[in-house]
Amino acid sequence: MTSTPAPLELFDTARLLEDDEREIAATVRKFVDTQLKPHVADWFESATLPRELGRKFGELGLLGMHLQGYGCAGTNAVSYGLACMELEAGDSGFRSFVSVQGSLSMFSIHRFGSDEQKDEWLPRLAAGEAIGCFGLTEPDFGSNPAGMRTRARRDGDDWVLSGTKMWITNGNLADVATVWAQTDDGIRGFLVPTDTPGFTANPIHRKLSLRASVTSELVLDEVRLPATAQLPHATGLGAPLSCLNEARFGIVFGALGAARDCLETTLDYTRTREVFDKPLAGFQLTQEKLANMTVELGKGMLLAIHLGRIKDADGVSPEQVSLGKLNNVREALAIARECRTLLGGSGITLEYSPLRHANNLESVLTYEGTSEMHMLAIGKALTGLPAFR
Repeated sequence: MTSTPAPLELFDTARLLEDDEREIAATVRKFVDTQLKPHVADWFESATLPRELGRKFGELGLLGMHLQGYGCAGTNAVSYGLACMELEAGDSGFRSFVSVQGSLSMFSIHRFGSDEQKDEWLPRLAAGEAIGCFGLTEPDFGSNPAGMRTRARRDGDDWVLSGTKMWITNGNLADVATVWAQTDDGIRGFLVPTDTPGFTANPIHRKLSLRASVTSELVLDEVRLPATAQLPHATGLGAPLSCLNEARFGIVFGALGAARDCLETTLDYTRTREVFDKPLAGFQLTQEKLANMTVELGKGMLLAIHLGRIKDADGVSPEQVSLGKLNNVREALAIARECRTLLGGSGITLEYSPLRHANNLESVLTYEGTSEMHMLAIGKALTGLPAFR
């Protein structure tokens, strides 16, 4: 059989990248292919993610890689996005770990923390010696975090926090949690070492999605913190939302990694699977599906690179990130589902990646802003009228 191009090669998107960006993507892809993919089916089936992966990600320079100083790599946004894409080609759980560590935990400290907080936590988090998590979502407040019930009150020079956070990635692995709470002066952020009395992380079991990822409930029962635990430069809901915007940008690229892996897996399968005495790939209906999926994957990649260039130049707006997340996650999920159909019965096993990716993308579709919320953000930008209520 003659050599055939990979789906994204038809778009020649590599030509849009700088040499160092291509090198970063290739390095992460090799790491994922050799160190992570051979084990991901077992981790997914057993619903585990080894804590020691944190140090491996740190050694590769992936943790907080788009931040400056404190042992961070200081790459541009496109390089960070490409790393997210390669990680999610392995599994959404890998990208979620790196995204939460770098774009939520570390970014919140880097942007809003004191010099002392940065010095204490960022070098260790960048190296993977410590793990962080980000506590914003609550059991009753996901899309509307402004209604959070977690409360921080003053007691002398201390703060005392009480409340519950839900669906927290890395919660049971974390050494420090960035926790957002209501105060008399509005929403504020706090760094909570997870060994503080009154802090408990409870793992969420029986998940059907993101199984190679640790998801937790955080319970704060009269957690007493010194005044120095407050993030001094975080004021109001805009602070945690800006962190989420950083993480969503990584998803714009990351979801495409899952889609690409699905499509490449399916292309390999359909070229060798014999149906009615010829390869499944030789049928018109199969080729129509493959062509449509390749077009959507390529369009998503062009959008991701474009948004990355905007972010590196003048800064990308939240509405633009919403465009990217809405489109790319939606199309990636459709690609994963379609690829599963072409794999037939084999597609329901962990021997092949598409259904695992599809299950994961069901979570990615919802977290860090549901599709509905991103539609409304885009709608507000277009009309000037908020329709959230």
